Amino acid sequence: MYIKRLMKLAACALLIGGATLGAHAQGFKDGKIWLNEDGSNYFKFTLVSQVWLRNTDLNPGSTINGFEKGNFTDIGIRRARLQAFGQIADRVFIYSQFGMNNFNYSSDRKAGFFIHDIMGEYEVVRKHLSLGTGLTAWNGLSRFSAPSVGSIMGIDAPLFEQSTNDVTDQFLRKLSVYAKGKFGKFDYRVAVSSPMSPLKSPGYSAALTNHATFSAKPAKMQVHGYFQWQFLDQEANTTAYTTGTYLGTKKVFNIGAGFQYQPDAMWRAGTNGDTIQSNMQHFAVDAYYDAPINAATGTAISAYVSYISFNWGKGYIRNQATMNPAMGTNRTDILNGSGNGYPSFGTGNLLYGQVGYKFKNNLIGKTTLMPYASLQYAHYDRLADDMYYWDGGVNWLLKGQTSKLTFAYQSRPVYQTVPAAMLADKIDRKGSFVIQYQVFLN
Repeated sequence: MYIKRLMKLAACALLIGGATLGAHAQGFKDGKIWLNEDGSNYFKFTLVSQVWLRNTDLNPGSTINGFEKGNFTDIGIRRARLQAFGQIADRVFIYSQFGMNNFNYSSDRKAGFFIHDIMGEYEVVRKHLSLGTGLTAWNGLSRFSAPSVGSIMGIDAPLFEQSTNDVTDQFLRKLSVYAKGKFGKFDYRVAVSSPMSPLKSPGYSAALTNHATFSAKPAKMQVHGYFQWQFLDQEANTTAYTTGTYLGTKKVFNIGAGFQYQPDAMWRAGTNGDTIQSNMQHFAVDAYYDAPINAATGTAISAYVSYISFNWGKGYIRNQATMNPAMGTNRTDILNGSGNGYPSFGTGNLLYGQVGYKFKNNLIGKTTLMPYASLQYAHYDRLADDMYYWDGGVNWLLKGQTSKLTFAYQSRPVYQTVPAAMLADKIDRKGSFVIQYQVFLN
């Protein structure tokens, strides 16, 4: 119901906007509302829907409605997004995004769309320097710290690259002032952000322990950036979001590096009952290659690798539990927590890689396939055993990214805390089968 209302409002806004522009509007072309004769001033709407059907082996002790469950099947809306943006005047750009994430059987009913992004930008020096501000995804650290969700190659983005996701930001978006631009093949983005209060994040506790957590003290500003050299075809930097795969329509090879720094972001208890504060400081390097193999047949390859040095302070660990199918746990010794959680974020070093191969066009009628695989490997100081998380599957490209069916399997480790050693041991592995259907109006 809410989505229908939102679409009606968007349609009304479109009609009113067209009427208001009057003689200045030049009509609709290439998916955009042209605001001048050559289309350099425009406005555009997009819409994406990603729905999951999933069967999950739950972490030990997971409960649903107070009942312990070992396996569960659910359907959920992983993402629903509406973008509205455009170059509304020379040098003036506006971007907004509304949507919801992770809506399943246990979510609050009638959950409404919320603002993901709202920002304005002014181009100070043509192509070289634009300045903007607002709630925005112009983030540092790595390529997929701000992924374009409609073009993700696999079942999901590497969410750990969104290092403060929903702790001191809103699903990776930050209240920021940023600068971005290009100098030939060099592409850059830098930002200064005001961290949101971690007290508002899910499950936050201000209690001090021997392990670092986000400090409840008033936050200092965060500085972050990402820089890349684009050797082959140039990628657009109109919005903050980076493409997952071009499906062979471009030949891209980039090498990038980024950072994220916030002084006194973390705290923990000292041995003498004192409070030890530490900086949050991360560094990343990555490489991205996406290109056709045979342009005539449509075969293509996509590959990405990243190395990240995470430093949140001694012993920091945070679980990732995407659209968690469980509600709670009766096993406090399981580090993963409930449902499909696993220790994705932590102080230490991480290596990630993904690769996919697109078969020729019209492989199955007018459709084709793109199998893929990815691996997240981490050596975190809180874990006695290194962490491996992998997933693999196949995209059935019914009509490119516009209509796509993805079949995937995800495998995660399960850790049990050992209080005497202050570490967690790997005791098992669990998995999930996921089917996603994506519809993307772009």
